[in-house]
Amino acid sequence: MSNSKRAIKAEDFTKLEVFSDPRFSPDGSTYSYVSTTINDKKEYESHLFFQHVNDSEAQQWTFGDVKNSNPRFSPDGKQVVFQSNRSGLPQLWILHTDGGEARQLTTFKNGAGKPNWSKDGKHIIFSASLEADDDVHSQKEQSKEERQKEAEEKKKQPLIINRLKYKSDANGFHSNKRSQLVLFDMEKETFTQLTSDDTDHGYLDISPDGNLVLFAGNLNKDADYELISDLFLLNRTTKDITKLTNGEGAYHNASFSPNGDKIASFGHEYVYDGATLNELYIFDVKTKERTCLSEEWDIQLGDAMIGDIKLGQSTTGPIWAKDEKHLFFIATDFGATGLYQVTLDSDLKLLYKDDNHVFGFSYDPGAETFILGINTPTNPCNFYQLNSESELKRLTNANATFLDEVSIAEPETLTVTADDGWEIQGWLLRPYGFEEGKKYPFVLEVHGGPHAMYGQAFFHEMQLLAAKGYVVLYTNPRGSHGYGQQFVDAVRSDYGGKDFTDLMSAVDYVLENYSFIDENRLGVTGGSYGGFMTNWIVGHTNRFKAAVTQRSISNWLSFYGVSDIGYFFTKWELGKHLMEDPEKLWNFSPLKYAENVETPLLILHGEKDFRCPIEQGEQLFVTLKHLRKNVEFVRFPDASHELSRSGKPEMRIERLNHIGRWFEKYL
Repeated sequence: MSNSKRAIKAEDFTKLEVFSDPRFSPDGSTYSYVSTTINDKKEYESHLFFQHVNDSEAQQWTFGDVKNSNPRFSPDGKQVVFQSNRSGLPQLWILHTDGGEARQLTTFKNGAGKPNWSKDGKHIIFSASLEADDDVHSQKEQSKEERQKEAEEKKKQPLIINRLKYKSDANGFHSNKRSQLVLFDMEKETFTQLTSDDTDHGYLDISPDGNLVLFAGNLNKDADYELISDLFLLNRTTKDITKLTNGEGAYHNASFSPNGDKIASFGHEYVYDGATLNELYIFDVKTKERTCLSEEWDIQLGDAMIGDIKLGQSTTGPIWAKDEKHLFFIATDFGATGLYQVTLDSDLKLLYKDDNHVFGFSYDPGAETFILGINTPTNPCNFYQLNSESELKRLTNANATFLDEVSIAEPETLTVTADDGWEIQGWLLRPYGFEEGKKYPFVLEVHGGPHAMYGQAFFHEMQLLAAKGYVVLYTNPRGSHGYGQQFVDAVRSDYGGKDFTDLMSAVDYVLENYSFIDENRLGVTGGSYGGFMTNWIVGHTNRFKAAVTQRSISNWLSFYGVSDIGYFFTKWELGKHLMEDPEKLWNFSPLKYAENVETPLLILHGEKDFRCPIEQGEQLFVTLKHLRKNVEFVRFPDASHELSRSGKPEMRIERLNHIGRWFEKYL
């Protein structure tokens, strides 16, 4: 098959423009969004754009080698507050929509972010990282030199730890600072600290009358031992805080109805621990009565799609309709995400869903229209307007030049019947320049999570492997989102069981049905849970001739104590923690089966991965090397668990090149 377009390359993700966070202006005639790119310095930068819904071109609002995000229109549409690191740290800035330079609002020592307007436009509420004795009235941003000096001094001091939750993959080692809510008075230009408890406060919304601030957090004395996230109402006048929820679950994405008498929220009560599907709840503000609208549904609310070009956050709902009788939200179902509507009587209606990934939306109550952010398997992102007649109009043409010159493989959707009759969804990519009659090597990709989902979305790593001449298969074995509560829960306490046979059934299926796959040249790779599964596969079968395990779990016994989530995730997923049944944890550990490994194995791991710490890769490497197995270990400096998605671009390229090198050598 001839192809006039070139094959995709490892570094091509640096040429992509990635969109996020569409936001209608108050009158609905325009919208803003964030565009993230990688500049010539191989660093991420993000900028604010503004577009009239009737125009074909967007206007860029911010410039420079900086990161701008979280744009929020004032209620009158005349100003936009946003977050930017142009001064050195993330701070709040304000920009007039009719032009002019941005003005800095905050100079907090540790930065400020996630701004939102009060409904009357008189105040801006934001989050700031503060210590117990910090004064919001005298905050001063440090210079670059002052920050560097403080960081150097900190390195000389021992780290004293007295909390269970003392580190996270996202933020490293935690300090004594807490995320507090602060209010900025636009007229007086003064700051008021709204919260002060020794916990992190996540701002969600403010009531239409401006008196009640809705936030999420855990104010319990045992919060360090809990994974609870309750909803709270803070009275701005009295400073009284009222708990809205029952202290048994995790609630998020909550918002007031237009008249302020109700609150809608996603959440769940850990019925299936970390595999529990989100529910949609309505709370009565006065009576605190809770109603579940999603009790009869069997879909995951929100976006569970996994990918390697997702940068920036976008709204997934729930969002109130102007009549207060409907709510809108994104949900994950059968390899795709779509936009849904529900009444307060739980009448669910699909507004838009196709073979793609709806990653965010904005609602205009005036015209009853939506801006949808859509990512497809062959197009990284664009924005579309969905009108009240369900007609879709494309607004942007992102990455057009790139897509014109590069060949993108179209995935073929598969349904595989597992050995016990369960149906497993997957996708197959044919190699670049595919020719009938030829035999091609094959790579199986296994996603992380495990409670996540591959699907109808652009995935650079998959496209790269196809471009290098491999048939690529990626599937959603049980444990994945998108197929209901029983399916996503089925992997728990069965790691390496039916999930393993699901994957092998998928490999068997494609070998039987696609004659162009060379059964003697099979490879496998995956990260996180996918890394665990890669390790498990090579310890339980020798059918693969090459394997690459990434940011993996190899030993559940040590994972319990070294991972930022190990002390609870281990029991969530395996049914027991270290002190309860160490033998069970060892039986689930790929390291136990190291003597069985005959497949050449490449281990890729970030040195600052706190989710699956690098000692997991070290143990596997040392054991296999000691057994004189064919193994190689690549350590990525300063790389966290997010290496493949938002890590340093140069390290991301190195990682892809190592994967390509290993498969080229052995397949």
